[in-house]
Amino acid sequence: MTGVDEGGEVSVKARILTEVLPYIKLHRGKTVVIKFGGTAMDKKDIREKFASDVVLMRYVGINPVIVHGGGPQITDYMRKLDIPVSFINGHRVTDTQTMELVKMVLVGKINKEIVSLINRHGTLSIGLSGEDGNLIIARKKKGDSGEDLGWVGEVVSINTLIIQELIANELIPVIASVGSDLEGNSYNINADIVAGEVAAAIRADKIIYLTNVKGIMSPDGKLISKLEPDACVDMLERGEITGGMIPKVQSCIRALKSGVNRAHIIDGTTEHALLLEVFTDEGVGTMITS
Repeated sequence: MTGVDEGGEVSVKARILTEVLPYIKLHRGKTVVIKFGGTAMDKKDIREKFASDVVLMRYVGINPVIVHGGGPQITDYMRKLDIPVSFINGHRVTDTQTMELVKMVLVGKINKEIVSLINRHGTLSIGLSGEDGNLIIARKKKGDSGEDLGWVGEVVSINTLIIQELIANELIPVIASVGSDLEGNSYNINADIVAGEVAAAIRADKIIYLTNVKGIMSPDGKLISKLEPDACVDMLERGEITGGMIPKVQSCIRALKSGVNRAHIIDGTTEHALLLEVFTDEGVGTMITS
């Protein structure tokens, strides 16, 4: 019986490797923007598997570019320091004190932790914020009804040269979603939006959002495995896509219109979700493509 079981296990491994090979050939040399955040970032084992998955992608010839936020972590630190937490239509109201904390958490803590996890496997990653080399030029964003959100920004432009230089030197950029204007003011920017703008600017082959839900769900609660951009627009207009999924879907649509081939929204808390999406026939989550 042991021999049969071992033979079956070998057969399964061989099938997996056979399935992976065409995808390695397909994606080799391509750039993939990965937005990492949410509750997946809170779990140490998920963070470690994410880092090893990204390294594997790089070693087989794919160029990962990571964009991250850290909303839950920022909120935790604000509460520890008795700083009021306030949101308007999903946007964190960011006064000067909150902006300093945002930079400390995103740039000083989370960014360096991700870089450190990747670099356990070699000198593979460089951490950046949007303020480095004017990577992300931003401007002040107003609320949907004209409210003053403080130092909340929207993307004006992306300095693609910095990202392309890092990729050319076989390094993985890890970008914190903080930007600045030409006067040097810092802005807190939604990381989903930043990821979409980065993917659009560098004409990435695909963008992948790692979140804490399975993907886009139908009104009756079933996972939708594939959608076209026009169908996404219809769902947004009907109010079938809500909450934190709205900026993700909007950014996917923007990226696809700018030349990105595919966008994926997947559950980042699933073990090795990134590899399953990139290297298997079934994939996981929702794929948006024309």
